[in-house]
Formats: sequence, C-alpha cells, structure tokens
Amino acid sequence: MFPISDVIPSRTTPFVTIGLIAINALAFLYELRLDDAELDYLARTAGVVPAAFSAWDIVTSMFLHGGWLHFLGNMLYLWIFGDNVEDRFGHLRFLLFYLACGAVAALAQVTINPGSTVPMIGASGAIAGVMGAYFVLFPQSRVLAGVFIIFIIDVIEIPAIFFLGVWFLMQLFSGVGSLVETAEGGIAFFAHVGGFAAGALAGLGARMRARSRRDYWLA
Repeated sequence: MFPISDVIPSRTTPFVTIGLIAINALAFLYELRLDDAELDYLARTAGVVPAAFSAWDIVTSMFLHGGWLHFLGNMLYLWIFGDNVEDRFGHLRFLLFYLACGAVAALAQVTINPGSTVPMIGASGAIAGVMGAYFVLFPQSRVLAGVFIIFIIDVIEIPAIFFLGVWFLMQLFSGVGSLVETAEGGIAFFAHVGGFAAGALAGLGARMRARSRRDYWLA
C-alpha cells in the first residue's frame, strides 16, 4: 500500500515544500553523476556518521538519498503531507520546523547507535516530522492509497490518522527489532520515530495555540 494524495487542498502555494523537493532533486541529480567511490566519499563527508558526529552534517544529510526508490518515496510523502502542514505553520515557520525535525531525527538515531561508522543520509527523518504534525493537525483527513491486488492496482480511501498511525507503529516495532541485529546499515528506524514524535509535539503545540486564540475576542 502506498499513498497517492490526501483530500485536503492547499489554501496557499506551498513554496517551501516545492523548494525542498527541488533542492533534493538537484542533489540527487548530482549524485547520479558520481561513481561508487565518489558516492561513498560524499555519504561519509556529508552524511551523519554517529562515531564522528558533526552538527553541520545533519543539514547536508537531509538532501542526499541512497537510490531512486529512497528519493522518490521521500518526495512523494513530502508532497502529499507537506503542503497542508506548511499551510498551517506558514512558510518560514514550516522551513524551520522541517529542519528541526530532521535534526531531532538524526540525534535520535545517533543516540541509539552512537558508535556506528555507517553514514546516515536521507530526508526521511524530517519528512516523518511533517507526517507527525499532519497526524495531529488533520485527524479528520483521508488518504487515497494504492493497493496491489494480484496484478491490479486499486485505489482506496482510508483515514489519514489510521495510515500514519500504522506507519509510525511499523517504524517503532522495526526499530526495536533492529536493536538485536548485529549487521550495520539499512533503515534508520529510530530517526523516523524521533522525527515523527517531534512533528507530533509541534503539531500539538500549534493546535493548542490556535485553540487559545479562539478563547477570547480581540477589540
């Protein structure tokens, strides 16, 4: 099952979401020009390496991807859920929120595996934050999802809170399971968990601020 779109239209043009997708696309096109040795060097110098942690690497790692599926999947999720969260937060605040979620996600994975020398790259942690905020801010929304039925793809509409809740639980359980594995590399599940949790908390804060503003009249 994979998401296709949500049912809430944007009220404004999501300039930041579009800009983030464009920057990620340019970075990925650059990666496609590199050979394996150059890609490995880029990942180790611009990705987050827990055993050689650098704060600047958190930012650069968010714009690198490990292949077509990694890149396209992340951009699809950012496009579907980013516009509405940007609507609610505003453009500049959404950009700061996105980067902050990416930082929290990276720190979560570093905390779980601080001695790892495997570089971590990808926008998944930041996008998980966007999904966490969407989960809190738009619980009434629905997601159109494609489902493979034998050789046919069908489209169904499911509650966004269910789709995102299941996604989060899958990351959490997979992350716990990965703690007993000895092989390094793979999916940074705790980055997803940390990013989603940070986004959900930010979304909850936004809901509380909006509610407090409706509690009185301004003259």
